[in-house]
Amino acid sequence: MSTAKKFAGQTAIYGLSTIVQRLLSSLLTPLYTRAYLPKVYSIFSTMFAYASIFQALLAFGMETTFFRYLNKFPDKKSQVYNNGFWVIFTVSICFLLLTVPFTHSLAGLIKIGKDIPQGEFELYIKFFIGILILDAWCVIPFAKLRAENRPVKYGLIKVINIIVTVSLNVLFILVIPYWTAHRFYAWQWFSHWYIHGWVAYAFLANLISSFVTLAMLLPELLKLQLKFDKIIFRQMLIYSGPILVANLSYLVNENLDKILLGKLLPANISEQEVGIYSACARLSIFASLFNQAFRMGAEPFFFSHAKNKNAGYTYARIMDYFVITMCIMFLGVVANIELLKHYVNNKAYWVGLDVVPPLLFGYVALGVYMNLSVWYKLSDQTRYGLYISCIGAIATIILNVAFIPKYSYMASAWASLIAYTIMMVLSYIWGQKNYPIPYNLKKNLVYIIISLILVYLSFYVFKRNIFAGNALLVLFAGGALLIEGKELKAIFIKQ
Repeated sequence: MSTAKKFAGQTAIYGLSTIVQRLLSSLLTPLYTRAYLPKVYSIFSTMFAYASIFQALLAFGMETTFFRYLNKFPDKKSQVYNNGFWVIFTVSICFLLLTVPFTHSLAGLIKIGKDIPQGEFELYIKFFIGILILDAWCVIPFAKLRAENRPVKYGLIKVINIIVTVSLNVLFILVIPYWTAHRFYAWQWFSHWYIHGWVAYAFLANLISSFVTLAMLLPELLKLQLKFDKIIFRQMLIYSGPILVANLSYLVNENLDKILLGKLLPANISEQEVGIYSACARLSIFASLFNQAFRMGAEPFFFSHAKNKNAGYTYARIMDYFVITMCIMFLGVVANIELLKHYVNNKAYWVGLDVVPPLLFGYVALGVYMNLSVWYKLSDQTRYGLYISCIGAIATIILNVAFIPKYSYMASAWASLIAYTIMMVLSYIWGQKNYPIPYNLKKNLVYIIISLILVYLSFYVFKRNIFAGNALLVLFAGGALLIEGKELKAIFIKQ
């Protein structure tokens, strides 16, 4: 089997499981936006924004480090596994001890607006501390499944996690209120403890599903041993440091906009604006989904094929079809935005639809950057990932702080686009100097530029007309298929 075909197969399996996960979890957005007004929805986005940043801190860059050192020391896989997990475990326990005693102070920092009592935010924080620690303990066992080419089990556990999360949300938000309102069997028991409209039920559902996931990974956890390989441990820490900072910087780019919107806008509108922006940003889920599926398949694949003679050519060819796919998704979402906006099941949010095109292109740039980042991971020059991500984070902070007070969430959308574009360009320039890969730069740029022009026509010139937008989508996809047809067939030819 050709390496490109193998990569396509692995990514397809991870992609399918990711699609199923996201399709199930996507049920939560219309559920939340229907049940809660933008002011309340802003609580979800604020809490999950902070949680994402701390999630990277607890993972400590060990996921990427784990893959790298499995291939560096193929005869010491158990030692690499032990080292990676116990680092995360130690960091998570320190995090627990440093946060639980100070939830009151943390709530004062996190709280936005003026309608939600600080005591409520203290409870939200406690729920999220539990979620973060349980999820952190799952990082290396999940990575182990990927490294051992067990995507079916990996995907099954992920899907069960989402099923539990969605089911509990539906239970708490829809079923129990309906049950008590109609006075079905044992409705009095529910009425004694159930709090109508309490947003913390969503966080409780996540906490329970995280515990279920950890329980399903118990067979992998039981293979751990209470010992370190000091030499490998030291090398892994050195390697993971820049990865940690890079991951934190990336998540600053992804989530700081929602946090800054809540802090920089006047208190009487901050909750409303954060809620609208966060809900409309969910329409970029398809581009985000493909990026995630790609990363799941790409990271172990790139490391395992780094020593192959034609590795650079394979990476370049993967980039070609990644760019085309992302551009089709970019154009497809914009072309059908008048249909997709109903995913945000409340007209109160639709005023923010203008954020979708810049956010989508930001994901295109981010996906290309993730693809390009193979060079510094394979060459053990992870400091460049740190530099690039920090520059992106600085750009995000400066642009948001400078323009949010005047342009609100539109500033955040454009800041995201600019930051990811800067990261993409820097990674390509430095990568070609330090670890040259023969990417088809001109061809990829042509596809990106054409997709940008067609998106502009669809959204602004044809005013989101679904027929005009899809005609442009078919034109782009058909042209790409015509040009790339022979190369696409080559992917499935044995080499």
